Amino acid sequence: MAAMFAANGMVMGAWAPQIPLLLPRHEISEFTLGLLILVLGLGAVGAMLFAGRLIGRFGSVPVLRGFALSASAVLPMVVFAPSVEVLAPAMALLGAMIGCMDVSMNANAVEVERRLGRAIMSSSHGFWSLGGFVGGSAGAWTIAHWGAGVQAGIVALVSALMVLAAMPFLRGEAAHPAPATHDAPRTGLLPRAPGLWLLGVMALLSMVPEGAVLDWAALYLQQEMASDVFRSGLAFAFFSGAMAVMRFAGDGVRNRFGAVRTLRFSGLLAAAGLLGAAVAPVDAMAIGCFFISGLGVANMVPIMFSAAGNFPGLPSGAAISAVTMVGYAGILVAPASIGFVAEHVGFRVTYATLSMLLVLVSLLATRAAGADEVRAVGGGQAASSPAT
Repeated sequence: MAAMFAANGMVMGAWAPQIPLLLPRHEISEFTLGLLILVLGLGAVGAMLFAGRLIGRFGSVPVLRGFALSASAVLPMVVFAPSVEVLAPAMALLGAMIGCMDVSMNANAVEVERRLGRAIMSSSHGFWSLGGFVGGSAGAWTIAHWGAGVQAGIVALVSALMVLAAMPFLRGEAAHPAPATHDAPRTGLLPRAPGLWLLGVMALLSMVPEGAVLDWAALYLQQEMASDVFRSGLAFAFFSGAMAVMRFAGDGVRNRFGAVRTLRFSGLLAAAGLLGAAVAPVDAMAIGCFFISGLGVANMVPIMFSAAGNFPGLPSGAAISAVTMVGYAGILVAPASIGFVAEHVGFRVTYATLSMLLVLVSLLATRAAGADEVRAVGGGQAASSPAT
């Protein structure tokens, strides 16, 4: 499981320093680049519904295996695209594979939490952040010395080897599709519980800043502070590295202070870091502030995913798929609009505004109280509480 999260993070981290290179390579504007990132996000979110249905039918393990191998191979297709007409569908495919892998590995992590009777979601996401740190920092260095094509090939090979090595050790609940009967209630494609969708919105608000750092921080440092390719690539690398460090400690912090207090403090810390990056006069200070923001963002989404997995009255697979789909729209879809806004008001105003979203999440922290139920279960079914 850890290797799957790390491989996914490595691909995303390696993608970050590739983004500014698309502008001169294809002679496109920031707005066009934003539209291409939107295509990537739409491919991801659209495919997530498909992944959720596959998980319900076949179980998370076989679905994760298939999408993990596919995701490892798509980055070179984007990098070597000869024209915008080829680049757009390649980015949609990259988003679809990454998005489906995200859904299946988070659904599998919830199943493992139930097996163990304790929280592992934060540490699982810690391996994602560690992979992002390695992919971003080593990827930026590789691009600077050997070029974008070599970097994409190395990342595809390394991530595929990690996935293949981890496959025999994956464990999860077997899928047991209910037989169709005339008396069985018909269920819609998506759950209708308002409380679940609020968790999804909170995850989205937490992931919009994460997506803004992933997709735009390198360009921000290059344009506003004249950073070179290597230093600009460190923005997401240090942000992701901070998330990795804090996520490995996150389960212990959550067990001591509870999900609500952890989420509330994390949101305020992340907001302070993002605001600092927005007003930083030099790139070194901005990178440091992105690091602080990463410390805060680290445990916000894992807490909400655990809360979704324990949402009363719904199968964990359906709940986690819905929250993952809405939440990952923040990291995959919303940054497309950031490019448009930043082109008109600048990245500094944009990052300062995004910090306010994190303050809002901290104010809604009580909605994630269900995340604590996993440690009260002791390996059994989650304790129920009134649906909201």
